[in-house]
Amino acid sequence: MTVYFIGAGPGAADLITVRGARTLARCGVCLYAGSLVPRELLAECPPDARLVDTADLDLDRIVTEIVRAHEDGHDVARLHSGDPSVFSAVAEQMRRLDAEGIPYEVVPGVPAFAAAAAALKRELTVPTVGQTVILTRIAQQATPMPEGEDLATLGRSGALLVLHLAARYVDRVVSELLPHYGADCPAAVVAMASRPDEVVLRGTLDDIASQMKTAGITKTAVILVGRTLAATQFRDSHLYDPARDRHVC
Repeated sequence: MTVYFIGAGPGAADLITVRGARTLARCGVCLYAGSLVPRELLAECPPDARLVDTADLDLDRIVTEIVRAHEDGHDVARLHSGDPSVFSAVAEQMRRLDAEGIPYEVVPGVPAFAAAAAALKRELTVPTVGQTVILTRIAQQATPMPEGEDLATLGRSGALLVLHLAARYVDRVVSELLPHYGADCPAAVVAMASRPDEVVLRGTLDDIASQMKTAGITKTAVILVGRTLAATQFRDSHLYDPARDRHVC
């Protein structure tokens, strides 16, 4: 048997990849994060699949469920929201499976920041304005940030910042970024990206915190800060430049 870590996408059930849906359809056991993964996706599972909501399970109990499925000879779909490559807690599960000798594969999904950019109708990298995107979060009591990855340090780059798991701490985000980006720097928030209850806020560092409080946004949101969010005066890319020599790789 094999464990498949599947990115379920940002929220909309139809944003799972074709590979993800096909993999889900052939697994006899599905472990899913019930608080984040849309239940409509479970319709892709085989009719007789064993479904396990992991919302209230700790790591030990999740691994126990996987080991049980392995011993019973079942493939396992481990369904995670977004994409497994960022802020998914997949690494610690892989480490446990390595120790148990249980094989696994990863099926990528649509990450939340991509869904947020789509909702905003913005390209996050714009020629001559910004070519770097930093995906990060902020330090919390449970999980401190590594040295050199605090917002004050990252903010010195001037790159577009995408903050996950930071909605409750927007005042801290603003205070740490203001010295580097300025009060007029474009900022945006997308909560529940791609879902029917999606909320999109656009503003600046000066007012984005108050907008979030008015809207009651405290979780399941991505905060974006950077000049590319409102850029209109920029050169066209070299990719489609008529003067480009298309015979040169």
